[in-house]
Amino acid sequence: MKRIFLFLATNMAIVLVLSVTMRLLGVEPYLNAQGLNLQALLVFAAVMGFGGAFISLAISKWTAKKATGAQVITDPRTQEELWLVQTVARQAQAAGIKMPEVAIFDSPEVNAFATGMSKNSSLVAVSTGLLRNMTREEAEAVLGHEVAHAANGDMVTMALIQGVVNTFVMFLSRVIGHTVDRVVFKNENGHGPAFFITMIVAELILGLLASIIVMWFSRQREFRADQGGASLAGRQAMINALKRLQAVHDPQPLPDKMAAFGISGGGGGSLKRLFMTHPPLEERIAALERGA
Repeated sequence: MKRIFLFLATNMAIVLVLSVTMRLLGVEPYLNAQGLNLQALLVFAAVMGFGGAFISLAISKWTAKKATGAQVITDPRTQEELWLVQTVARQAQAAGIKMPEVAIFDSPEVNAFATGMSKNSSLVAVSTGLLRNMTREEAEAVLGHEVAHAANGDMVTMALIQGVVNTFVMFLSRVIGHTVDRVVFKNENGHGPAFFITMIVAELILGLLASIIVMWFSRQREFRADQGGASLAGRQAMINALKRLQAVHDPQPLPDKMAAFGISGGGGGSLKRLFMTHPPLEERIAALERGA
């Protein structure tokens, strides 16, 4: 599992840097002695929120390569690499997108991911563990799943959703901080320490709650990508690939910040489920088996 946690981690880091930079430069016109300019605050939050999300999207391939050590295949040196490139090329053509970059990353875990700025500028990568533990038919289905992610524009849609989430988290946290500073601490001259402390706490809490929305979206897109993989490689092949993930072991995640990029996903309780990037494998298999 890779895609969302990497995106979220990068996004949060960029938003934090932008926020600190704007404060150091004094670019926060909504803060004044008379109160809070909500209209200006909303514009500021939207610029910061969407800016962070789309910068994260723009560097997503670079970040993914660095985080996993993925090596792009530029000139296939083995029959396995040649098969990977040819399979992705065939699937990309069938899906109506430009040829993605194809890469392999060294990991014993059975996993794969796709990312990129747009569906026509994407990266598809598989682990060495996947190549060792899956049949060609199963691996082809996994590649189809990842190509479907790219063709569906999941990362662009994720950036839009994250931009909206960022905007409202930044907006509401500052409104809450301002209210606490004025109403509770009776500060009438600018903003005191209470504003900044409350704002930071509110951002953390609201950000955690907002991530539930992002994770829900991610789970829905996994079902759609499974259908895409079934269309490109065959329904039974996609089912077999998911069953292989169950059979090999309870899939361990790739680096946390990369989690939602991947093919695998585990189960969880009701609370844990809210923060899962992928539906449980049994649910994905059942959806394919009933043709949903």
